[in-house]
Amino acid sequence: MRLDFKGDTADLNDGIRILAKKLPFEVAEGGFPVYVKRHDAEPLTVEKNASSATISYERKIHFFRALGLLLEHMDEVEWKTEETPQFATNGIMFDVSQGNAVINVANVKKVLTYMSLMGLNMMMLYCEDSYEVEEEPYFGYMRGKYSEDELRECDRFADQLGIEMIPCIQTLAHLIDVLKWDRYSKLKDDDDTLLVGYEPTYEFIERMIKSATAPFRSKRIHIGMDEAWKLGQGKYLLQNGYRNKAEIMNEHLHRVIQIVDKLGLQPMIWSDMYFRAASPKGAYFDLSIQIPQEAIDGAPKQMQLVFWDYYHHDEHFYREFIRKHQAFGQNPIFAGGIWGWSGFAIDYDKTFLATNAALRACKSEGIDEVFATIWGDGGVESNLYGHLLGFQLFAEHGYSRELDMEKLKKRFAFCTGGDMDDFLEFTWLDRPPGLEPETRYRPANPSKYLLWQDPLAGLFDKNIEGLGMKQHYRELADRLRAREAANAEWKFLFRFMGNIASVLADKAELGIELYEAYHAGDRERLRSFMDSVLPALIEGIGELRINHRQLWMEINKPLGWEVLDIRYGGLLARMDTTIRRLDDYLNGCIDKIDELEQERLYYSGKPGLVVCNMYSRMPSASRLSFSWGF
Repeated sequence: MRLDFKGDTADLNDGIRILAKKLPFEVAEGGFPVYVKRHDAEPLTVEKNASSATISYERKIHFFRALGLLLEHMDEVEWKTEETPQFATNGIMFDVSQGNAVINVANVKKVLTYMSLMGLNMMMLYCEDSYEVEEEPYFGYMRGKYSEDELRECDRFADQLGIEMIPCIQTLAHLIDVLKWDRYSKLKDDDDTLLVGYEPTYEFIERMIKSATAPFRSKRIHIGMDEAWKLGQGKYLLQNGYRNKAEIMNEHLHRVIQIVDKLGLQPMIWSDMYFRAASPKGAYFDLSIQIPQEAIDGAPKQMQLVFWDYYHHDEHFYREFIRKHQAFGQNPIFAGGIWGWSGFAIDYDKTFLATNAALRACKSEGIDEVFATIWGDGGVESNLYGHLLGFQLFAEHGYSRELDMEKLKKRFAFCTGGDMDDFLEFTWLDRPPGLEPETRYRPANPSKYLLWQDPLAGLFDKNIEGLGMKQHYRELADRLRAREAANAEWKFLFRFMGNIASVLADKAELGIELYEAYHAGDRERLRSFMDSVLPALIEGIGELRINHRQLWMEINKPLGWEVLDIRYGGLLARMDTTIRRLDDYLNGCIDKIDELEQERLYYSGKPGLVVCNMYSRMPSASRLSFSWGF
C-alpha cells in the first residue's frame, strides 16, 4: 500500500520510515493521500473515505497510534474514530538488573516499535548497575551493562517514535550487585544499602546520576530509594548510634535532590519508604496510615512520588491510596505491573484484575501519569514478548474512559500479530483447574518450583497432591502447540511455553510417583523410572534448555544466561543422580533410599499452591551458598 502524507510531517518522517519497515505500507508521492494536522488539547481523530484520510493529533505518539488505527481499518471505504488520551504519560518499565537479563539494543528498538503503534509514550530501563559509570570499572562488571552509546542509540530511536526514555536507577538501596565488590566497601551501610551521611557516598551518587542521564534527552530521572529495609542498622549504626529511619531517609533524600537540582534534572522516587515509616506495622499498603504533617512538609517539592501497586483488585483501595499520596501536594505517578516475574508464566488473571481496578481509579482521581512495570526477579525465566498483551492493556486504558475488551483484542491482533485469547493461555502455567476462587487469584508460581525442585527431595510435592498437575500440563502443552499456527509471528513463543508445559507434564508429579512406588515396594515401577521415564525427561529438559538459550541470546545480552545454565545443569545432574540412586537400590548396593525415606511436609507449613520466588529455596533444604556477611 502506497501512502502520501501531506502536511507538516518533518518531525514524523523518521518514525514513519521505521514503521514502514514493519507495516504493509510504503511512503510514495502520488499514493493514497493522508492529510496530517496537528492541534492542541483536542481528541486524536482518524477519518477515512474512498479518496483520502485525515489524521488530527496533539502529540507525536498520538500520530503513530493514529497511523496504526488507519492501517487497521484501511479496507473500510468510510471509517472514523475519535479517542481522548486519558494520560499524559503512559509507558513501560523494564527491569534489566535484578534478573540478569539485559535486553539487547535490537530488541529495545523492537519493543519501542510495538509501543509506538499502541500509543505508549514512555520507556524506563530499570538499572541498578546495568549502565556504565565513568571511572567505575566494577560498576556492572560482567553483568552486560549498557554503554553510553548504546543508551544514546535507544533514546534517539525512541524519540523518533514520540517516546520519552527516562533513566531509572537506585541511589540508596537495591545495590547489592555493586556493593559486593571490595572497591565499594567504604560506601556501604550493609550489603544492599549505601552509607548515608558519608561524603564519598554523595560523590559516587553524583557520578552515577551524571552517567545515567548523559545518554538521554529527557531531564526526568527516577532515583529509586525503595525498600531500604535496614537503613541505618549496619555501619551507620556503629558510626552514628541509633537514629529514626525516617530522619535518616529524609536527610539522604535532600542530599541527593541537591545533586539532581545542580544537574538541572526533575526527580521521582518510589513512595514506599514514606508509607512504611508511617505504618505501625511497617507495612506499605496500610489504609490506616496517616503521613505526619512534618514528613509532608519536609518532602522536596520538586520531587514526584511513584505509587506502585500490582496486588489489589479493589478500585476503592487504589483511590484511597492515591489520595494519601495527593496529601503531599501533587499527583503521584502510578506504577502497575504485568505479572511475569514469578517464573515462566505471565499471570494475566492477576494482571487484568489489578490493572483494571488501578487504572479506573487513576482516571477517577485525575492521575495524569502511569506506567507498567516488568520486573526481573529471580532469574527472568519468562519471555519478554509474552508480556505484550499487558502493554496493550495499558495502552487501551490510556485512550478510553472505559476499557473495551473487543477493541483490545482487535488492537492487539493488529499491533502485534498475536491472538489475545491465545496469549491468555500463558496464565495456565501457574493455574491448575479446580482452584477455589479465593486462591485462583492469589499469586502462586508452580511452573517455576516444580521445574527446579529436586526429584528425590520434592520440597513442594505435598502441596500439589490431588491437584492433577500432570494431566493439566499435558493438556496445556497440547493447547499451546495448537495455537502456534494462529500466531505465526509468535510461533517461537508458543513453542517455548509449550516446551515448558510438556516438561512439567513429565516432571511435576515425578517426586510423588517415585515416593509412592518406593513405599509400595513396586520395584518394577521404580525400574521403569530408571530405564525410561528419567532418561526421556533428561532429554526433554535438555531440549528446553537449548530452546531457552536460543531465545535468550536473541533477545538479551549473553551475560546473565550463565545463571540459568547453572540451574539447568544442576537439574540435569540431579536427574542423573536419581537414576544412579535407583540403580544402587534395585541392584542391592544400598538397602534403602534415604531421600525417599523422609516424610513429605507442606512447604513452609502451608497446604496448596504457594509462591516461592527464590531459586535457592527450591532444589534443596540445605544452603546453596553461605556468607559470613562480608
